Amino acid sequence: MSLFRRGEDRVTVDQARRRVQDAEAPAVLLDVREQDEWNAGHAPGAVHAPLSRLTAGAMLPDAARERPLVVICRSGNRSRQAAGLLAGRGAEAVDVKGGMKAWAAAGHPVVDGRGNHGSIA
Repeated sequence: MSLFRRGEDRVTVDQARRRVQDAEAPAVLLDVREQDEWNAGHAPGAVHAPLSRLTAGAMLPDAARERPLVVICRSGNRSRQAAGLLAGRGAEAVDVKGGMKAWAAAGHPVVDGRGNHGSIA
């Protein structure tokens, strides 16, 4: 059974959060921003895979393989590109409208590389 509805390719931050917290079949929140952006602040539990590496042919991190992906970046542009790239590789992927900026604006948690309160760079 698919976690995503047929033809769906974008989700809101609230939908994204629900999908990654689903107890039965959680999706992976895949952050495709660059390392400095990730270090400044990311969603707790997210998996990091920079778009620059994915477009260069890098594999997904083990924690994101064979799982539905909810792809996020800073504002939604890179995540849309990454979701399309990953879907082309056979992954089940959607991107998050508004990215981490919308995530933080909705009051969802953001942590830095040390687990402290983070910011969106």
